[in-house]
Amino acid sequence: MSHHHDHSHGHHHHHGSENIKVAFFLNLFFTIIEIAGGFFTNSVAILSDALHDFGDTLSLGLAWYFQNYSQKGRDKKFSYGYKRFSLLGAIINSIVLFIGSIFIISEAIPRLLNPEPILAKEMIWIAILGVIINGAAVVKLKKGTSLNEKAIALHLLEDVLGWVAVLIGSILMYFFGWIWLDSVLSLAIAVFILVNAYKGIAMSLKIVMQGTPSNVSTEKIKEELEKVGGVDSIHDLHVWTMDGEYVVATLHVISSENLRINELQRIRDQVRAVLEREYIDHSTIEIHTKENDCLLEDC
Repeated sequence: MSHHHDHSHGHHHHHGSENIKVAFFLNLFFTIIEIAGGFFTNSVAILSDALHDFGDTLSLGLAWYFQNYSQKGRDKKFSYGYKRFSLLGAIINSIVLFIGSIFIISEAIPRLLNPEPILAKEMIWIAILGVIINGAAVVKLKKGTSLNEKAIALHLLEDVLGWVAVLIGSILMYFFGWIWLDSVLSLAIAVFILVNAYKGIAMSLKIVMQGTPSNVSTEKIKEELEKVGGVDSIHDLHVWTMDGEYVVATLHVISSENLRINELQRIRDQVRAVLEREYIDHSTIEIHTKENDCLLEDC
């Protein structure tokens, strides 16, 4: 006997697309200023942060597009719906940032060995603008209530701190002539981007390969389910996530005795309640007795 269950488990995602849209245009506007300012001041640190902000702009734009697309319901083409499309944005963004950071590092290392003149005074003004604009985007998104908005706000807060570092560095360069600081800041920003891009790619690939979500323990789920009255054992338990948030599970429940329909319903309800507590959003449950052979017992 099988049972299909689909619920929201608190994931009523108001995605705050209006706030994300404002943050997107703020970042896009400032990324253009940064690229022009980076070339004008001959600063690889500003160009590095331009890459970082370009990554954020791309991330916001793709999140805005794919998030809306991923809300489409299931159809003949995609029986689970379009949730996984939101992953495309994360993968594209991570790859762009990974390649971009390698390029920045290749530019910064030679300049660290042979520093070039930069316009430190102009860098100070661009850095101040960076703190203000990224700060405005953070304030806008912090007003939002969705997890998506809060995650992006936290990411943009990193940008503000990055611009504070550039501001301090440009002041030191202006007053002390330490132009090598430009390359050091650039390398620090590029390495930070590289590490986070690598993490983003690794996380996305784990989801695509249907890895078990890090916040779910299949052992714990089994232990909790085997405490349910009438449940003898659990097998063929598989847990994966569609998009990093929406978690899916399939499992077989083995009952120790033949049960009436109302008892089976009780077991299903209790099993479902355990799965909900363990952050499962969509479950397919099959119940059978020990006497029934199951070809999937060791799967």
